[in-house]
Amino acid sequence: MYITQKEWLDTIRVEYLHDFIKRGGATVKFVVPMENIDHNQLLKLLRKTSEEEKYIFTSVDAVSTKIHMIDKLFHEVARQIDWDELSHAFIKKLFTQNDYQLPEQHEDFNLQNIAEINNREEMFLRKELRSWLEDKIFHDFEMSQEFRIAMIRLCLNQLDTAGPSVFLSNAVKEWLQGELRLISTLKEALIFQKIARHNARHMLFSLAHWLRVNGKSGLVLVLDITRYLISTRSKNPDDGFFYSTPAVLDAYEVLRQFIDGTDEMEGLLIVVLVSNDFLNDDKRGLSRYNALKLRIWDEVRDRQRQNPLASLVRLSNRGTD
Repeated sequence: MYITQKEWLDTIRVEYLHDFIKRGGATVKFVVPMENIDHNQLLKLLRKTSEEEKYIFTSVDAVSTKIHMIDKLFHEVARQIDWDELSHAFIKKLFTQNDYQLPEQHEDFNLQNIAEINNREEMFLRKELRSWLEDKIFHDFEMSQEFRIAMIRLCLNQLDTAGPSVFLSNAVKEWLQGELRLISTLKEALIFQKIARHNARHMLFSLAHWLRVNGKSGLVLVLDITRYLISTRSKNPDDGFFYSTPAVLDAYEVLRQFIDGTDEMEGLLIVVLVSNDFLNDDKRGLSRYNALKLRIWDEVRDRQRQNPLASLVRLSNRGTD
């Protein structure tokens, strides 16, 4: 009843990445690679498939990131995003849509040069630019307010390559990545709280929307939670995190919230990688948390063939092609 890795990936590409997610849909898929299927190889194939469909691909492993803490999860995703590239693309599109000529060289891309090329006063062009940003970003309520303010700051930095704006821009990226020590640093940027459990999920959804605004198909996020199923603590401190049973249940609750929040998501595919213990372990597996099991377990299944569109799939080299 298993399906092959290739069959499942082809289904994900055709049914989700090429159409449903690209049109603004969202879904959460659980994958159990059986036998000797390598998680890293599956990750590479998922990355290749996602990038071919023009998605931004990110992956988070519970070995090094506490996935049950949604803020830690978002910070790890943020570290894998090229925020400057997205901001530059947005600003460039903004000027192009308003029929402005732009410098050919990236290093010449600043407000002073753009004003000179287009015979505008820099002061008035700056005011006009802020009006555009207010209209296109600040009034885009698909993103949380703090995320919108942060993106405006990063966009402005693309045109001011020196001075205090660069300092604030770097602080914003540190804030997104969970590396900012003092939140008071961002007071001037009108950001007054750190990313924590109460707002991190909305920040992730905002990121998926922001990617689509900048011409990407969306976000593919792979969560490898295999480490949560290990019940014996390693004596080697370099082996990564060990999780208690309450942490495992917290992780399942985070995943349950993602499933229930798909109506709030846009252009987001979440793939959760687990081991076979996820299905069989009574202490740490899926049976321990019915709120999640009831959402992904197939109560009615074909004995001969697995549904490749199911929320929970088992991959095997012995499946049918």
